Amino acid sequence: MKKSDTYTQLKKRIISKQAVVAVIGLGYVGLPMAVQFARKGFSVIGIDTSKKRVTRLKKGISYIGDVDDKDISEAVASKRFTVTTSAKPLSGCDVVIICVPTPLNRALKPDISYILSASKILKQNSRAGQLVILESTTYPGTTRDIIMPVLAGREGKAGKDFFLAFSPERIDPGNPRYDFSNIPKLVGGITEKCTCLAKTLYEMVTEKAIGLSSPESAEVTKLLENSFRIVNIGLINEFAHLCHKLGIDVWEVVEAAKTKPFGFMPFYPGPGVGGHCIPADPMYLSWKARKVGFETRMIDLAARVNINAPKHVVERISDLLKEQNKKIKGSNILLLGASYKENINDLRESPALDVIKLLDGKKAAWSYCDSFIPYLDICGIRAKSKTLSKSLVKKQDLVVILTGHSGVDYEMVAANAKLIFDTRNVAGKKGIKGENIVKL
Repeated sequence: MKKSDTYTQLKKRIISKQAVVAVIGLGYVGLPMAVQFARKGFSVIGIDTSKKRVTRLKKGISYIGDVDDKDISEAVASKRFTVTTSAKPLSGCDVVIICVPTPLNRALKPDISYILSASKILKQNSRAGQLVILESTTYPGTTRDIIMPVLAGREGKAGKDFFLAFSPERIDPGNPRYDFSNIPKLVGGITEKCTCLAKTLYEMVTEKAIGLSSPESAEVTKLLENSFRIVNIGLINEFAHLCHKLGIDVWEVVEAAKTKPFGFMPFYPGPGVGGHCIPADPMYLSWKARKVGFETRMIDLAARVNINAPKHVVERISDLLKEQNKKIKGSNILLLGASYKENINDLRESPALDVIKLLDGKKAAWSYCDSFIPYLDICGIRAKSKTLSKSLVKKQDLVVILTGHSGVDYEMVAANAKLIFDTRNVAGKKGIKGENIVKL
């Protein structure tokens, strides 16, 4: 393939679906995307370092709630979706999409080691003329300053010999309405040709793709989206604490404010924030801001409020038990829900884990029920989910609702629990009333 003709040829291959697509990282972002590309007729190679994941996928077994076993089986059976732990197939691909983790370290600084590692592996197993797209959430400048120099080490030039863009992932695990196929895709390339190729690619598999002026704009758009959420969640969590002090039902207040047809968007309090995006993404922006001498005061304050939310929950638990003339030490406390949001099996940054650690520190006799999380073996916590029953509920000094899974018999819990602390307003949503129910 002639270098002068690289762009045109690659665009034709994408439009005709002859382009081979590689997805590096088959997690909550990469796997649904890989399946969608295969479903739309592309040949897809999924690459993941986890042998366990690859083995399960080859057997047609999904490990992500948003992707059914049937989806995996059909994609594998069609031979349009193959999975491997090897990076060697990258050299035969036209498009490479990077979907690796981007965690924060203990100092709340961005850890882009997975991005850097994937870029180096790609460099060793790549060829000229490829389109490379980063989907992993990161700070502005990562695509241009980190990935491009690594790939350009082949003595190539972005926009001519290879094409590079950033497209922020917008997956919302467990959302039945929006998924990879119908959430608009944003793309920002190093050059106009890079943007055009990435936009063309996503238009083949999603309802809408929008081109931005640069990868930096695309990178920071994702951070704005989740900074907006973390600030508003921090506000409502703080507001909930105030309402408790004032003896006012914060849930009633939010519902009342919702009746205004403009100027208000409802956010709800809870035991904390979880998932990868909301706790981590704004901290990427905060870190980058400090690098250029700017302080993101609202983001930093909201983050502190949300980080302290589990502590507030445990303080309320202690107060509720004191009112029953009981100490938190040794009290039987049943936690309903462990995942960070309802109806998914995702434990990433779940506030339930922080609540558990705090309860351990106070030597409470806690147990938990979560049909989505049959066992816990994370962050030094090891436990097996209990089977929810009348006898189990009756033994508890306090039942705490941390995640509002829809499959739980809350009426049974309310009828048999001595006391319930509802941090998600599940009882209120379901119209369950009782003097034994206390809201956050």
